[in-house]
Amino acid sequence: MYEGWYRGYTLRNKSKKGIFPETYIHLKEAIVKDRGQHETVIPSELPLGQELTATLREWAVIWHRLYVNNKTTQFRHVQQLTYSLIEWRSQILSGTLPKDELAELKKKVTAKIDYGNRILGLDLVVRDDNGNILDPDETSTISLFKAHETASKRIDERIQEEKSLQQSLDLRGQPIFNSTHTYSLYVNFKNFVCNIGEDAELLMSLYDPDLSKFISENYLVRWGSNGMPKEIEKLNNLQAVFTDLSSSDLIRPRISLVCQIVRVGHMELKDGKKHTCGLRRPFGVAVMDITDIIHGKLLPGDLAQVQKDFSHLVDRSTAVARKMGFPEIILPGDVRNDIYVTLIQGEFDKGKKKTPKNVEVTMSVHDEDGNLQEKAIHPGAGYEGVSEYKSVVYYQVKQPCWYETVKVAIAIEEVSRCHLRFTFRHRSSQESRDRSERAFGMGFVKLMNADGTTLQDGKHNLIVYKGDNKKMEDAKSYLTLPCTKTEMEEKEAPSGKNLHSLANFTPTKDSTKDSFQIATVICSTKLTQNVDLLGLLNWRSNAHNIAHNLRKLMEVEGGEIVKFLPDTLDALFNIMMEMSENETYDFLVFDALVSESSVAAEFVFSHISCLFLVIPMSYWKLTKVLNCYVGNAEDSSKTELLFAALKALKYLFRFIVQSRVLYLRWVRPSLPGPPLGNPLEFLPVNITKAHILHQILYLICGFPLQGIFVACMTAILRQMDDFHYSHYINTFKTRQDITDFLMETFIMFKDLIGKNVYAADWMVMNMMQSRVFLRAVNQFTSVLNRFFLDQTHFELQLWNNYFHLAVAFLTHESLQLETFSQAKRNKIIKKYGDMRKEIGFKIRDMWYNLGPHKIKFIPAMVGPILEVTLVPEPELRKATIPIFFDMMQCEFNFSGNGNFHMFENELITRLDQEVEGGRGDEQYKVLLEKLLLEHCRKHTYLAAPGEVFALLVSSLLENLLDYRTIMHDESKENRMSCTVNVLNFYKEKKREDIYIRYLYKLRDLHTDCENFTEAAYTLLLHAELLQVSQAWGLVRHKLLRITKMWEKAIQLSKELADMYENKVFDYEGLGNLLKKRATFYENIMKAMRPQPEYFAVGYYGQGFPSFLRNKIFIYRGKEYERREDFNLKLLTQFPSAEKMTSTAPPAEEIKASPKQYVQCFLVKPVMNLPPNYKDKPVPEQILNYYRANEVQQFTHSRPVRKGEKDPDNEFANMWIERTTYTTAYSFPGILKWFEVKQVTTISPLENAIETMELTNERITNVVQQQAWDRSLPVHPLSMLLSGIVDPAVMGGYTNYEKAFFTEKYLQEHPEDQDKIELLKQQIAIQMPLLAEGIRIHGEKLTEQLKPLHERLTACFKELRRKVEKQYGVITLVREPGSSTFCPRGTQLPLFHLWVGVRWCHRIPESSELGKSFETRESHLCPVPTLCPAQSSECHLWGWALQPSLGSARP
Repeated sequence: MYEGWYRGYTLRNKSKKGIFPETYIHLKEAIVKDRGQHETVIPSELPLGQELTATLREWAVIWHRLYVNNKTTQFRHVQQLTYSLIEWRSQILSGTLPKDELAELKKKVTAKIDYGNRILGLDLVVRDDNGNILDPDETSTISLFKAHETASKRIDERIQEEKSLQQSLDLRGQPIFNSTHTYSLYVNFKNFVCNIGEDAELLMSLYDPDLSKFISENYLVRWGSNGMPKEIEKLNNLQAVFTDLSSSDLIRPRISLVCQIVRVGHMELKDGKKHTCGLRRPFGVAVMDITDIIHGKLLPGDLAQVQKDFSHLVDRSTAVARKMGFPEIILPGDVRNDIYVTLIQGEFDKGKKKTPKNVEVTMSVHDEDGNLQEKAIHPGAGYEGVSEYKSVVYYQVKQPCWYETVKVAIAIEEVSRCHLRFTFRHRSSQESRDRSERAFGMGFVKLMNADGTTLQDGKHNLIVYKGDNKKMEDAKSYLTLPCTKTEMEEKEAPSGKNLHSLANFTPTKDSTKDSFQIATVICSTKLTQNVDLLGLLNWRSNAHNIAHNLRKLMEVEGGEIVKFLPDTLDALFNIMMEMSENETYDFLVFDALVSESSVAAEFVFSHISCLFLVIPMSYWKLTKVLNCYVGNAEDSSKTELLFAALKALKYLFRFIVQSRVLYLRWVRPSLPGPPLGNPLEFLPVNITKAHILHQILYLICGFPLQGIFVACMTAILRQMDDFHYSHYINTFKTRQDITDFLMETFIMFKDLIGKNVYAADWMVMNMMQSRVFLRAVNQFTSVLNRFFLDQTHFELQLWNNYFHLAVAFLTHESLQLETFSQAKRNKIIKKYGDMRKEIGFKIRDMWYNLGPHKIKFIPAMVGPILEVTLVPEPELRKATIPIFFDMMQCEFNFSGNGNFHMFENELITRLDQEVEGGRGDEQYKVLLEKLLLEHCRKHTYLAAPGEVFALLVSSLLENLLDYRTIMHDESKENRMSCTVNVLNFYKEKKREDIYIRYLYKLRDLHTDCENFTEAAYTLLLHAELLQVSQAWGLVRHKLLRITKMWEKAIQLSKELADMYENKVFDYEGLGNLLKKRATFYENIMKAMRPQPEYFAVGYYGQGFPSFLRNKIFIYRGKEYERREDFNLKLLTQFPSAEKMTSTAPPAEEIKASPKQYVQCFLVKPVMNLPPNYKDKPVPEQILNYYRANEVQQFTHSRPVRKGEKDPDNEFANMWIERTTYTTAYSFPGILKWFEVKQVTTISPLENAIETMELTNERITNVVQQQAWDRSLPVHPLSMLLSGIVDPAVMGGYTNYEKAFFTEKYLQEHPEDQDKIELLKQQIAIQMPLLAEGIRIHGEKLTEQLKPLHERLTACFKELRRKVEKQYGVITLVREPGSSTFCPRGTQLPLFHLWVGVRWCHRIPESSELGKSFETRESHLCPVPTLCPAQSSECHLWGWALQPSLGSARP
């Protein structure tokens, strides 16, 4: 025993116990129950103090999470709540508060706790009237339900008060937002500081960045070059208010205030006096995020209300910029007729100019006679309108994009006669030239269509007409022509004639490439764009179509109806009364009123319902129709109409009551006003069958009292014990009655569980219901075993319903303890236990009770049982996973097939769905494999197939878990790897449906990364599963048009061509296909295709995911991607990884390290030519493709010295370690990377042979180039020959002789005898090559090179004499029938193909090299070998050599 120390645990982690110093400990009185492992410590302090402590601990965890996630607002809110509770807790624990103050403080504390729990998403705490927490075991179910309802309502009211208070504080005493539907934004422009040097226009407007569109008019400020407003009286008085903002604007995620700056002056700032001035030129833009201001600092009310309430801010001089759209409430007095026109873009032909035009668009409004409408165009609020608006000029831009919006405001009665005219003019920077420029084109658009509707909102592609300038100004000359390209196509289509010749204009469509696009938005309360609504409003002039227009009215979009609601309602009531002789109109008008009432929301209706015209006598027609509908409620044809009428009953009664009131005033003018009391007493018609109406209303309310009914049922079940259940079952007379009862009960229970009758935070009520339902279900299981288990009375559907109910109960979200906080989890386990284990064990027992009936539930029950086993509860998993083995055994024994394929396929399918949905973990994978293997190995016949299946499922789970984990990773490369692992598994298992689903997931990932080649190859895998026609449709767009894989496209087109020609006989399609194929061939020979680099990347260390850990991959780089860029991307993907500087294989310590190490280096692809290209002269363009494509092997060589360094001969122990990487698939493929397979090493002798081969190849290349092209400089040949021939430079072959051509070496390495002979032959082969090189060098030498040539000739003569003496004479001969020269000598046994010499080249007969060599028949055996250089030096034949120290045999 040590004083000053205590043993215990922290509350955050009770599993870790230790000792704590006395200074950290505060002793409290407490009661300990159930001492031992499950002991419970109950402090002796007040229950409220305990609740405060528990609440603060629970909130602290959430508070910390909010801080980590940087949720500042919520963090500060919780901070304030927490500080309040801490202060109150200290007051309560002090014990100094009087009883009445303590009671008052208790109310405040409980209210604050309940409020905080709600906003933090915690459970609702139910209390009695004194604020004490209710004990569910001591409280009736109905009382508990009522307490939940009361507490929830109280907290909702509290939250609403908090919101109202906060909004009131934000608005500093202004009316709160809840009573306001229109808002305004006040902007006070202080100053503009920017050194432009010319006048400027500042256009400010509201902009929604998420929708990429402006939502308000412009507020215009004209700024002088002197740094002050153009109108000096506006100095310090530049203010505007943006009006008509609605609640929908308040909830926009982001809103910005955008200020566009337009310079007004010369074309260029440096231009002088002789240059054109007055041009509007783009200069800059400024943007400010005002989302916070919009969300909390707007002026409530429309313009009139704002001017009244904020007269100190908004006066008559304040500019008003309206929203480009309607506010939420449209009052009848708000008459608006604004047309917003946006100049979007254009494309104008250069004409005779060498550079694009500087196009200026001039917009004006004219009537049908061509008269200009003065000041009809408003560029921005704050200034009067202008008669002509001139656009910004872009300097030498062929396709200018303006996006300039102006407002056109003209009288409503003039709209039908007016149109917009746009003229296009080139503006020159030189004033003298600019004066002579005339408009080169014009376009126009009418504001009203022929059917009386207004120009539709949206974009319009206008026709640009060209012609005489006078004709352009003559409205009568062009108004008869189509104004948009759509209109032209519609007019030309019926007649098939070209309309262009009807006028003296040449439209752009046929003659030039000119185009011009605008967009329009109509904000009018009198002009509609809907022809059906227009027909109704003008019903008197179109009386024969009233019925049609009334039916069409119910299809009109709601927003359009709201704009014209007063006029529409007036028209409806007038039709009802003026066409009273036709009852058909009564029903149609009634249906239209119901439709409009459903469109008008309650808050909208409250503003307009008292302002429209209601005919005094319309009430009796409305009540008659309503009575007819209710009286024929049984008529199925009128059901939908009746339901719609009942939903709008409130509005219909308002119509009826107001009409009746107007009628009474008309009959009795002395009636003072609307009657007090019940307005229904004024209805003259007593609506019959009120009980039917009541029943229908009750039904359409959606069973509002469901919660209380479930509570009542729960209360009854809670009171029943075993005797009650048994007695109730015995009251059924027949077995069928029991079946029906259980069937309905199981379905009802499952329905109630799935519907979540109570809110998620009603934890106590939900747990109470679950406990009662569990007991009832367990009672019914005994009934199932008793009555429905034997062979005669087995009820498959009943058992099936039971299992599905039990699984739904077990997997219900309210019972998943792992998703709750530790405090809530402890609370539930202490009070209710883990009900999942109880029902899970019961499912297991009921399954085993089925006996021979089990086969009937396979494979249907595989999925539900899988859901049970995936619940992360260890005991439950151990108890239920063996059911899988039982299913395997059952199908194996009873299916008659001797396998368990049905179970296997269903488990794989459902496992994929469940894991992708977030269920399953590593522990489940290990346990599933372990238990299945244990059970299978004990079984005689299932041991082998069962073990294979267990490992298969374990592998699938590993892939699926990796896939699910990496799906949330930012690295799409990792996601691709996991996807490929999964789809390969399903391909192997021939699960085509799931395989295709993952193929398209992989395709989408590639498309997002712009890996179009890999996306196409992924689609090709699906195409291989389909017919040729389907396959072509799948891949052609990606593979043929984007990826430049023309060789692959040719291959596919050949398959399709065969189908077109021999199967479907589509010769037209075949012709188009062959044309496209010709394009592919041409592209191969002419188009540029950059070749990608290939990189080997190793991921070492345990810190990487399992699919990367300690593996090497080959990566195909992107076009022009350098190694440095690739490395940077790689390290960005793994920021904690350490880059290895060596290319050597890592040590085991690195592989076992918990860190991450990345190794990256370049590798060289090994070309694999198709057989039809071998032994033939293939152009470079074709070979270039195969150098980087259709490759599966890659090499990387690095020098390695083994043993001690020999100072006399550095080659003796110099090894070249060449690593050959073979991938599972060739590149390009479905991924940009594949794993490597093989590593090989070569010896010093092989290194020497390879060096000689490469040297001979290099000599051949240079000599061949010099022979073919005499214009090439001779310096490369001089340097090459000097390095080989001159012993002072190279050292000759002495090093090889010392290292390998000795008796000692042959004794130590007798197996290298053949290789030594090959090295000798390589040395000998070099002589004729050098001879030809020196000969060509002599022919091309200059005076300066003569001394060098003489030196080379002398050295070579000595070298040749020595080599031919020691190693024999080799001559070059031409292969029969070709221009390939090969060495000729005596025969030797052939070596392996990998040692094939690389110098044998195809040489044209016309070349000097070909003429100079001896041409005689070869006596050698032709041996086809691979092309090592893979270029024009194509390796066609191998050869055999004989050791000969003399001259070659003729």
